Amino acid sequence: MIRPCFLVVDREYSGSISTRKLVIETAKFNVLTAYSGAEAIETLTRFPAMSGIVLDAGIRDILAEDLIRTFKKIKPAVPVVVVRLPSSKFYPEADFQLDSFDPAQLLELLQKMEPEGTRIIEVQNEILSKADNDPDVP
Repeated sequence: MIRPCFLVVDREYSGSISTRKLVIETAKFNVLTAYSGAEAIETLTRFPAMSGIVLDAGIRDILAEDLIRTFKKIKPAVPVVVVRLPSSKFYPEADFQLDSFDPAQLLELLQKMEPEGTRIIEVQNEILSKADNDPDVP
């Protein structure tokens, strides 16, 4: 099985890892992280087989709307989720918009975007859980 893979474009904070990245990885999706718009463009160009992109609208080096347009030029079918700041405008080019930094809300959306991948991961988790709880399984 190939797990869904998301590109997370997040503002960089010294000494921290993106909360969004950790939440998505906890759901057993693969994540590549870019800490600038330029790095995101480079990453998508190099690794175009993304299941989707999660974009922090507060990214500083390139305007969010310009990034969305560029992503769509590189890979037109890629779904883009914009996590808006409280003062952010609406981004009509984005496929999805979240007005909250709530990680659970983001994860729920990504799981809905990738229902088959989510289902397979859940089945594998159940099999592993049963194996962990069954003393007869080596």
